[in-house]
Formats: sequence, structure tokens, C-alpha cells
Amino acid sequence: MGERFQGTPQGVGRGGGEAIHVAVLLKEAIDFLAVRRAGTYIDATVGLGGHSYEIARRLGAPGHLIGLDKDPVALEIARRKLAPRGDDWPRITLLHRSFAEIASGEPAATVDGILADLGLSSLQLDDATRGFSFQAEGPLDMRMDPHSERTAEQVVNHLDERQLADVIYEFGEERRSRRIARAICRSRPIRTTAQLADVISAAARPMKPERIHPATRTFQALRIFVNRELDDLKALLAAAPQILKPGGRIVVISFHSLEDRMVKDAFREGANQGMRYRILTRKPVMASPEESDRNPRARSAKLRAAERI
Repeated sequence: MGERFQGTPQGVGRGGGEAIHVAVLLKEAIDFLAVRRAGTYIDATVGLGGHSYEIARRLGAPGHLIGLDKDPVALEIARRKLAPRGDDWPRITLLHRSFAEIASGEPAATVDGILADLGLSSLQLDDATRGFSFQAEGPLDMRMDPHSERTAEQVVNHLDERQLADVIYEFGEERRSRRIARAICRSRPIRTTAQLADVISAAARPMKPERIHPATRTFQALRIFVNRELDDLKALLAAAPQILKPGGRIVVISFHSLEDRMVKDAFREGANQGMRYRILTRKPVMASPEESDRNPRARSAKLRAAERI
């Protein structure tokens, strides 16, 4: 979801201050969507509502915005941000749902545009109780949807060494996956993010000229695996051509190479084989130096867009 968050989730629904957040590549995403005033749009990762708010501002009363998100806390913040603002405000439908289900239920009608801002919001990353970050002590959770069953603690403590190494290598692109998996298995049980980060740091010292923390790729891998992120993205990309109207557009913002590669390949296949897409971004659009300075998490963002033929 790529949004920087300042505030506290405890304030949601309790009279607390509104969240202040900055959506990544906001202008670029909205420009590529080319919002039509009476159109129907899906924000597949509504997050804190940054992109959705700008889509809603460009829609009129005949328009319809459908927002999906796995995270009920984020949806509550978005609901407040997207509350009606006068007679010309579009109809807003917010659904607690994975974007893998984009072709089921209400969103199954043909739409004029789809936006997906992948990855984490700062609301999730900065809340230690969610367990996404090794920067602060927290439980090994990592669920975007707190109601889902699989947690990072279960993965870390119950997969066998080979399975764990495969997860770390496949979803984290971590070359030291076997060494890390071996160290994790020998250190079980591991209950907190700090414990896990310490185990990984001891097993895999930083490699020059890398500047990232040794645990970065393993935490990414666990998060992707726990939330089935790549499976969900595959389902979204497969469904999109079926629900986009001719001339409708899909815009995807990704934050690591696995996602970006999937988006690039899906758009290219749609353009070359099925003639379903006209690719609008021959190369991914990236954040300007000014945006990266304001929001460091924008530095790894890549935007790709295509139009349904």
C-alpha cells in the first residue's frame, strides 16, 4: 500500500486524530488512471485511502469507487477519509476482502479502472504489535488480515528446515537462505521479531556493499508467504482483463522485483499474445528525487500501467 502514516491506530473510532498519510506516486497513478467522471473504479488496496480520495475527487455523483483491503484497521481509517463530502461525492463501497477476489461479488461488474498499490502501509509497518518489522520488539505475526489463520510464528517454528529455506529463497531472493533456515531451526522456539532478527544477524553477516539489515529479505519472504501475496497478485492480474471495459486502465505500484516482474510479464503477455492490453509504461515509472526525499519508502516503488483494448 506504500503509504507513509503518521498517527496512532488507537485513535481510530475513538475520537483520536486523523491519520496523516502520503500515497506513493500519487499524481502519476491518478494521471495514468485517467479517471472518468461517471466511471466505476476499483482501488484493490485501499489502505489508508490516499489514492482512493484522489480518485473520488475526480468522480462525480454518478461515479462509483470500490475499495478492497485485507486490513480492517486500514479500512476504518479509509472509511472516515472517504466519508461523503457534498451532493457531488461518488458512491463509495469499501469491502474487507483480498484483491484476489476482485472478480467475485460486487466488483465483478465491468469497470473503468483498477489501481493496486502493493506491499505494506506504514500503519502496518510501524505498529510493533503487527510483527512486520525487526526495528521494534513485537510478536511474530505479519498478518495483513488479523483474522487469517497462518502467522509468521507458525511458519518460523513449524516448517522443516528445507521448506523454510525454500520460502526464504523464493520470496526473499536471499542467497544465504539455507544458512539462515538452519540457524532458525536450531534456535526454536522463536516468539518475537527481535529474537528472529538476532538469529538471522548472527547467521548471516552483512555482505559488502549491501547496506540493508541482514534480516530484511527473510522478513520480506515470511510476510509474502504468510499473506499469500504473490498468489493474490497472480489472481488479480488474471482477472483484470475480464472486468476492465475497453479503454479501461490498470495501474500497479510494486515494491520489489518479484511483484514487478509478474506485472511486467502479465502486461506483456496481454499485449503480445491476446492483444488485450496497450502498455502505457514501456519502463516502470519511479518516484522523483523530491518524493524519495520526502518519503524514503517511495524509493523502491515501480509503477506500470496498461489500457484494455
